[in-house]
Amino acid sequence: MPVVGRDPNIPLVIAAGLLTLLISCFSLASLCKSENKYRDNEDLKVYFYQMFSVALSTYVVSSTHNSLKNKQGLPVMNQIISWMILVSSPVLLLLSPTFLFQRLFSILLSLMSIYLLLSTGYEALFPLVLFGLMFVWVNMEQEALQHYGLSRKPKLAFFNFTYAMDITQFRQLHLDDIRRSFFFVFFIVTAFFGTGNIASINSFDPASVYCFLTVFSPFMMGGLLLLKVAIPFVLVSCAFEAVQVTTQLSSKSLFLIVLVISDIMALYFFFLVKDYGSWLDIGTSISHYVLVMSLTIFMMVMNGLAQLLTTQRLGLPRRTKHHST
Repeated sequence: MPVVGRDPNIPLVIAAGLLTLLISCFSLASLCKSENKYRDNEDLKVYFYQMFSVALSTYVVSSTHNSLKNKQGLPVMNQIISWMILVSSPVLLLLSPTFLFQRLFSILLSLMSIYLLLSTGYEALFPLVLFGLMFVWVNMEQEALQHYGLSRKPKLAFFNFTYAMDITQFRQLHLDDIRRSFFFVFFIVTAFFGTGNIASINSFDPASVYCFLTVFSPFMMGGLLLLKVAIPFVLVSCAFEAVQVTTQLSSKSLFLIVLVISDIMALYFFFLVKDYGSWLDIGTSISHYVLVMSLTIFMMVMNGLAQLLTTQRLGLPRRTKHHST
């Protein structure tokens, strides 16, 4: 396939938005049919707001690129809506319940509404495919734990991210935990190259930020492009946090195995660093080592961000007043 951003294909972005809304409808339907404590009208309103935000992002992308194609510039209203979605999406995410299925669903909707605004082609489908793979991974690890008789909880719907702080539920490490950590590193590398070559900023087209601004501003455009690159990392990190909760492990113990694997990778690339040959070979070997070392630090930051996005919840005072009456 062509490099991301070289040939804009807005119909694929619209298709990604419609597919997200379709998945959301099925998820809400299964949520309403569940027997757990999910049928809170205030919580359902949050999901409807997020779905509306995804639909609005899809419309803004289509409208903006049609306007630019007709040489009419960026509409002011589209620019205002884009910045409002960028600011409000994290807030809506933190208003959702902390149950595993609900919070992961909310994370997908919030991140997709931002990612659609920064997409110009088929890369808009990448977070959806990646999230589906992450959901299968979480289910697979929980089923594997039940197979060995280590988990007493039958369904993912009963897991809560806030209960992960209870140290009495933690267990000791097993050999299977090495596999879980390896999968996390593998998925991080997959997300690393999923939206383009992050090592070269030239692989990203400035058309990705046209919904936010069209005037050349290197710092603002660079920040938005880095946000686009970071969204798949956040999805993988949140899924890894879900794996830690479902497998009843401390968030630090499993991540320590990840750090050991990352250090082994860094040591491997360190011995591949060349001080002879062409400048291209020397620079490539050094850049590989620096990227792996930076990836280790970046995974620590993503792990802390994932804990914040999965365990924290904002409470509105008017919700309490509503229930008290």
